[in-house]
Amino acid sequence: MMKLYYTPGACSHAPHILLREAGLDFSLEKVDLAAKKTETGADYTKINPHGYVPALQLKDGTVLTEGPAIDQYIADLVPAKMLAPAAGTPERYKLQSWLNFISTELHKQFSPLFGKTVPEEYKTMLKEKLAVRFDAVDAHLSGSKHLLGDTFSAADAYLYTVLNWAKYFAIDLAKWPAIKSFMERVAARPSAQEAAKAEGLTA
Repeated sequence: MMKLYYTPGACSHAPHILLREAGLDFSLEKVDLAAKKTETGADYTKINPHGYVPALQLKDGTVLTEGPAIDQYIADLVPAKMLAPAAGTPERYKLQSWLNFISTELHKQFSPLFGKTVPEEYKTMLKEKLAVRFDAVDAHLSGSKHLLGDTFSAADAYLYTVLNWAKYFAIDLAKWPAIKSFMERVAARPSAQEAAKAEGLTA
């Protein structure tokens, strides 16, 4: 059985949603990122030397790291679920474009906002940059239900996870109606609800 190393609500939430969406057998092990320890007391840096989540341990013991790679791996295990277009197709490269965009232009802009020692002026600049990126995502989603059209994909799970962090920084996603609708659609999926419950994110 595969094992997902996660921290509640962190970027590991995306592969968690996808594992449930795919209907795959897996177990969860929570990681304390500050202590670099897992809930069983293991040294997490021995599992992922980078010390952050997610990490996915495969049945043969191989460990995959980096969310976009893990998301695609999960999707490719169940082609019939259409969580990722077939490898080598133009649509697959569109998926990878979105995964890269979310990783670099959204995820990594959000990350410093969580820092206690990051100057407020810098945080304000980041929020302004994020707003510009949200404008572009909102414009795209105004013409389609999901990032790749009508079909929920690995990129949608990642986008949903990252945009959920807006609430921690008083960023009101209602300013972007297509994004708000997208978030409501994904939140209503059983996979998202089950992942949130398993991670203790629901009231």
